[in-house]
Amino acid sequence: MAENEYVPLFETRQVKGPILFRCIAASILLGICLIVMYRIRYFSIGGKAERWTWIGLFLSELWFSFYWLLTTVCRWNAVIRIPFIHRLSQRFGKELPGIDIFVCTADPLLEPPSMVVNTVLSMMAYDYPPEKLSVYLSDDGGSNLTFYAMLEAANFSKTWLPFCKKFKVEPMSPEAYFRTASEPLNVEEWPSVKILIDGRDTNAVDIEGNPLPTLVYLAREKRPQYHHHFKAGAMNALIRISSRISNAPIILNVDCDMYSNNSESIKYSLCIFMDEEKGDEFGYVQFPQNFDNLTKNDIYGCSFRVIQKLEVKGLDANGGPCFIGTGCFHRREALCGKKYEKNFRFDLKKLNNTKVNERASLLEEICKVLASCTFEHNTTWGKEMGLIYGFPVEDIVTGLSVQCRGWKSVFLDPERDGFFGVAPITLLQLLVQHKRWTEGHLQVFLSKYCPLLYGYKKIPLKLRLAYCAYNLWAANCLATLYYVVVPCLCLLKGIKLFPKISSPWVLPFAYVAFSHHAYSLGELLWCGGTFLGWCNDQRMWLFKRTTSYLIASLETILKLLGYSQLAFVITTKVADEDVSKRYDQEMIEFGVASPMFNILATLAILNLLGSFGTMKKVTMHADKGFKVLDQFGLQILLCLVLVTMNLPVYQALFFRMDKGKMPSSVTYKSIIFALLACTLSVY
Repeated sequence: MAENEYVPLFETRQVKGPILFRCIAASILLGICLIVMYRIRYFSIGGKAERWTWIGLFLSELWFSFYWLLTTVCRWNAVIRIPFIHRLSQRFGKELPGIDIFVCTADPLLEPPSMVVNTVLSMMAYDYPPEKLSVYLSDDGGSNLTFYAMLEAANFSKTWLPFCKKFKVEPMSPEAYFRTASEPLNVEEWPSVKILIDGRDTNAVDIEGNPLPTLVYLAREKRPQYHHHFKAGAMNALIRISSRISNAPIILNVDCDMYSNNSESIKYSLCIFMDEEKGDEFGYVQFPQNFDNLTKNDIYGCSFRVIQKLEVKGLDANGGPCFIGTGCFHRREALCGKKYEKNFRFDLKKLNNTKVNERASLLEEICKVLASCTFEHNTTWGKEMGLIYGFPVEDIVTGLSVQCRGWKSVFLDPERDGFFGVAPITLLQLLVQHKRWTEGHLQVFLSKYCPLLYGYKKIPLKLRLAYCAYNLWAANCLATLYYVVVPCLCLLKGIKLFPKISSPWVLPFAYVAFSHHAYSLGELLWCGGTFLGWCNDQRMWLFKRTTSYLIASLETILKLLGYSQLAFVITTKVADEDVSKRYDQEMIEFGVASPMFNILATLAILNLLGSFGTMKKVTMHADKGFKVLDQFGLQILLCLVLVTMNLPVYQALFFRMDKGKMPSSVTYKSIIFALLACTLSVY
């Protein structure tokens, strides 16, 4: 090999199995076309109710078809990236760039300090030169507990880091240490910015004499008359103060519950950024969001297995994945608003040579100004610089704006997971989390940042469509609700909505439903899931579409009309012992009254009543039983499938006696609502 011959630091490969996926997708598309033909050819010409229910179902099917086509196009081409970290070490040795790591927390009750410190220590323990590593914690709660925990972490890191390096510990999160209580240090009234470990100080060493990474604590200033912009505001404050203290060209941001599980994640990302031929094109490198507390069958469908193994890799082939808010390595210039220039070369080694000579105490005073609530007034922060303000999903819109400035992004999924976080362990936590995500996505779609318009001539069409697939989560609620409610009520009234079982037109309906779900099951099994996990995933898909998506749509409309303000809901990371025990036993946790549970219970009882009503017709009129089954077979099957998916709801409503059961108030309300709907439908 010639001395100057280019050897890439990463390789791009096509995901296996594209031909099978495309063949099945093409056959499903053919089936959809036949369904459309059936709906048009056999348009109901009966009474007014028959016509409108037929039209509504046809529109729902058109929406499902459009959304399926949207997601299919995005997955048509999918790639994986293979980094070569041994080449990185051979080529650059100790001339690696500095890395600034941002960790954000907001509430010590919902995000326990012990968990936050676990994350911070795992970030400090990377297999990377410690003098080039700086970890920043933003504590928007300004909590004494969190600050004391950080002081303990700074002290404990002197022992923990050499232990990790000596024994190659992975993951690097010392949970066992924090099972025992420790007395807080005698500290009163600390400043908003505190350099707990100054990596420039020759005395900042561990018990073996090795240098320690820089560790900085931030509790930014907040005042009622100034909007603090939640996590986006915290991130922007960290960008400013880190630029004054360490100014590393690469920034890693993680949520406070997401600890490092792979000591070489930094090197994996640098294989992308430091590649001589293509590295300058990339603005950020996104790692998957994985969880270490999932049950065997993933009771709440939180694993994102198929999304991360297949869908996101489809985005990677068309301009890059979206920024998901955690586990992401950013190029500082890209995050700060710089546009990509094709012929401009970034020397990450030179960018890191800036030396800061001020004392730590002086830097703290300077950084207080940068973290003040008035600093951003009349500036471009939150608009053109840093994370974008005004959306519950500031990460998505920020990643989009970075890509629209010409940068590409990469999705890295190494064999050993890079990060682990905490998944919701109650159903309400899951639904509230998805409501916030869905609401944020819909707000992006309805704003000037709509990917179709904002990304026009800036990013590829497939990437814009991929963003829309997420932005339009909320729009699925109406079609799903229609399919859940109307066929059931039409059964009671005797309105036929699907072809007879004896008709050949039943074949496209059966094929599309079977092939789509069979292929999705195959994908989940291929990605490491289980059959029961797939069933749980389908159940949560139904629950989210009929509750989270619906309420997110309503709240977005209210916000556009000026009746609602932007709010940021923190998902709790703690639960009592009983809740955790039921979660480990894979029992869905209800336990509290909620409008979302009212909806779920009402829909479940409605389909149960519809099934009972139909079974009564079949059994009591034996001479007409086969005719009823032939005429309403698909509707009956749909009802029975929905009843099966809602079995945990029936258990919580009528049979469970533990604290995780459905509250009595929800049970009474849902029965009344369902009976009322059934009564009205027959008139």
